[in-house]
Amino acid sequence: MDLLFEPSTWAILAGIGLLAGFIDAIAGGGGLLSIPALLTLGINPHTALGTNKLAACFGSSTAAYTYYKQNLFTPHVWYYTFIATFFGAVAGTFFVSLIDSGWLEKLLPLMIIIIAIYTLLKPNAMGCSTFTPLNKPASKMKQWLQGFPLGFYDGFAGPGTGAFWTITSTTYHKLPLLHSCGLARAMTFTSNLTSLVIFLTLGQVNAIIGLSMGLCMMLGSFIGARTAIKFGVQFIRPAFITLVLLIAAKLAWDAWV
Repeated sequence: MDLLFEPSTWAILAGIGLLAGFIDAIAGGGGLLSIPALLTLGINPHTALGTNKLAACFGSSTAAYTYYKQNLFTPHVWYYTFIATFFGAVAGTFFVSLIDSGWLEKLLPLMIIIIAIYTLLKPNAMGCSTFTPLNKPASKMKQWLQGFPLGFYDGFAGPGTGAFWTITSTTYHKLPLLHSCGLARAMTFTSNLTSLVIFLTLGQVNAIIGLSMGLCMMLGSFIGARTAIKFGVQFIRPAFITLVLLIAAKLAWDAWV
């Protein structure tokens, strides 16, 4: 662990945190960069996951606040989604230590590739001009059916959670793309924070590394969210598809090769 205090190591972690935050603010999947980086430092897998949740909280909260300030996310409309995501994340985080996730590692790339293909082939997958923000909450059942499974998944595994949130919110609630991105960032922050509390309770968080990387993720997320808001669908759609395909390729390589 002496390597952690070498300037070159901190510089690498800072760069990875910055890029991971930027990616997370647009499509999700920043953990595919940050978690391997933590593992290469010799941190055990559970502590790497917990430390990454600490760092990710900085990024997701910054992105969520940026979308909120631009009136692209209305918290009171998603009250039950917050609750469902919280309970899903609690269940998923506890289950990850009890269940063999090998099958999920092999299935996950296929799921994410399907998202990319769906986005490419379906014109309205990333929203259309007729989609409008919700001015009243969706039904309690619809919010639970979306929030609990995605919260569970983020607590259990995590990669691509932001992509799942963005696509399901656009399709399920007919939200404009930027509003779907805002909802995705707020809910990934909810599940990140929930999982973090559990990992802290279990003593599986390296606070110094997590805080250091988290500050860089915060900057990356701010830049990513502002970039997405400024350039809109013309930027997000190709960036989203590219990032999702890269995420799928990375997962497939890890699981199958």
